[in-house]
Amino acid sequence: MTQMNAVGWFDIYVSEMHRAEGFYKTVLGAEMEDMTDPTGETEMKSFVADMGVYGAAGALVKAPYAKPGPGGTQIYFSVEDCATEQARIEAAGGQIIRPKFSIGEYGYVTLAQDTEGNLIGFNSLK
Repeated sequence: MTQMNAVGWFDIYVSEMHRAEGFYKTVLGAEMEDMTDPTGETEMKSFVADMGVYGAAGALVKAPYAKPGPGGTQIYFSVEDCATEQARIEAAGGQIIRPKFSIGEYGYVTLAQDTEGNLIGFNSLK
């Protein structure tokens, strides 16, 4: 049996869904779609994904138990060139924490704070 990758899904906790959705749409050029929560207590917008291809899918989540902010789990978005997304961060209401830097044979990373206070990363090979 083939070993599965460690991550199969991610949630990014948000305080203000509309603001957070706008940030990720602007920076990543991502499409988002509503997800239904059977309990009715959670608002979710998923990143449009093909579950049959490499990588993890995920969603923005607003829920009573969800607390956005730095210091939790760190996620990295796989992108073509993280300088492209870096150029969009501040205009989308985010903050650049560490501009594009080399991580050796694994490419490059940009670290940023989104509009909800979450620390996020962008990783590219060029």
